[in-house]
Amino acid sequence: MVDFGSNLKKMRLQEGLTQQQLADRLGVTKSVVSYYELQERYPSPEVLTKLASVFHVTADYLLGLDKKETIDLSGLDEEDIITVKRLVASLRYKNSKNK
Repeated sequence: MVDFGSNLKKMRLQEGLTQQQLADRLGVTKSVVSYYELQERYPSPEVLTKLASVFHVTADYLLGLDKKETIDLSGLDEEDIITVKRLVASLRYKNSKNK
């Protein structure tokens, strides 16, 4: 089963958001965000779309259907994008050596 609640909480904390801050961005109450994280409720398609936008991920990633995390590079110039890609390649190489 998909652990949507844990994924949501992890991403919220990584972004440094409180439940209230996330609720404000979504147009829901803090208790609704808490219900999502506890898996007592699931978001509507509209809220799921807003969540994906807030965290710059796909709905599939949020739901645990896609394990690949993406990075939103919009707003970066070509040189910045090249730098990010090189950093990712370097980290992958480092991690492959540590296995």
